[in-house]
Amino acid sequence: MFAKKTEMIVGVFMIVGIAALVYLSISLGKIDIGGSGYIKATASFDSITGLRKGATIEIAGVQVGKVSGIGLKDDLAVVEMSINRDVPITDDAIASVRTNGVIGEKYIKITPGGSEEYLEDGGSLIDTESAISIEELISKYIFEKE
Repeated sequence: MFAKKTEMIVGVFMIVGIAALVYLSISLGKIDIGGSGYIKATASFDSITGLRKGATIEIAGVQVGKVSGIGLKDDLAVVEMSINRDVPITDDAIASVRTNGVIGEKYIKITPGGSEEYLEDGGSLIDTESAISIEELISKYIFEKE
C-alpha cells in the first residue's frame, strides 16, 4: 500500500514537472502556437547586412513582431515578417533596417504612413530603407580623394 501511494505521488510530480517545462519552453521561447496572433508580411531591401532571423520589428521603439525568414529574390533581400495582428500598419508604411546603438543588433523599424488602407495578411511593404554599412562609409571617407 505504501509503495502504490509513493508511485502515485512520483507520477503526479513527474506530470506537473513536465507540464511546467513545456510551459516555460513555450513562454521563454516566444513560440506562437497556432499563429493566429500575427500577420505575415514581406519587404524587399537592397541590403540587410547583419539582420538575422528572429530580429525584432519595432514601431516607435515598441516591439510589434519579429523577422520570420530571410531570402533572396531578383537580387533583392526579401524579409518575411510576423507582425502582431493587434497593431494596425498602413500599407504605405516605411520599413527600415536599423542598429541598436553603435555596434548593436540589427532590427526592422516601421514608420507609419498616412494612408487609410491597412496592411493585410500576406501583404508587402513597398517603401524600404536598406541597412547602412559602417565599413562602406569608413572606406568611402578614407579613400575619397578631394
